[in-house]
Amino acid sequence: MMLNYIGFYLSYPFLWLAGNMPFWILYRFSDFFYIVVLLVGYRKKVIETNLRNSFPEKSNSEIRKIRYSFYRHFCDIFVETIAMQKSNVSRIRKRVRVVNPEDVNAVLEKGQDVIAVTGHYGNWEWVPSVSDRLNALGVSVYRPLKNPMMDKYMLMLRSRFGSVNIPKKNTSREIVRYKRSNQRFILGLISDQSPGKRELQYWTRFLNQNTPVILGPEKLAKLTDSQLFFWQMEKEKRGQYKITFIPYEGNVKDSADYDITEWHLRLLEKLIVSKPEHWLWSHKRWKYQHLFPGKE
Repeated sequence: MMLNYIGFYLSYPFLWLAGNMPFWILYRFSDFFYIVVLLVGYRKKVIETNLRNSFPEKSNSEIRKIRYSFYRHFCDIFVETIAMQKSNVSRIRKRVRVVNPEDVNAVLEKGQDVIAVTGHYGNWEWVPSVSDRLNALGVSVYRPLKNPMMDKYMLMLRSRFGSVNIPKKNTSREIVRYKRSNQRFILGLISDQSPGKRELQYWTRFLNQNTPVILGPEKLAKLTDSQLFFWQMEKEKRGQYKITFIPYEGNVKDSADYDITEWHLRLLEKLIVSKPEHWLWSHKRWKYQHLFPGKE
């Protein structure tokens, strides 16, 4: 525990200084980090295994090219996240273009809440920057980090745009509280995390692999009778993103089991296949494949 505190306080002066730099300097840092990450081969085995299993038709050179492009994007996300601590958050908002905010606002004006589903694609840390363009309280669900000081730092960054962050275990309780107080909300959920070992309730084929899936978005949407939107975030160029809100067209409460889950997973899968370098390939998304029920 003490090492966590020491490590954070040693790195914080750099984080504070970097957070107040203009983007053109931050991207020079990103270029430097890219070289370091490339030389070190950050999580190379995990990334290449994920890529080979997801794209068995691609050659070794194609896999390597995606890994290099992912490293560059990953370094950009790192400096872009640090940039969130600067007091003038409008500089972040200017870099996230929202295509159709009126579609979400129309739902909110009818007195219905919104469940927003996205993945670790583009720069998910910048997604809350759209909150000033939507007429409801932004609420994000997160898993607390093991380092308590870094967890506190990340919560500070994620609250910069006025959204509320709640731990995963408190989600249902907080949502019920908002409903009772008639507080309109937009609940943001990241759908591509691996469920806990005790939560392996539903498996599907995702990126050519047997994949356990979190059912939170579907369960919460039905529980709260909220409108579902998939928040499709695309990287247009360095430091510039576009978000399109894609509505679930079916009736949420009457939808068949897992229909909603398959809906948002297929949208995310299509996005990843189109530009794979913008997804978070370094996490161990398929660590429970050996527990797949159909595995002999």
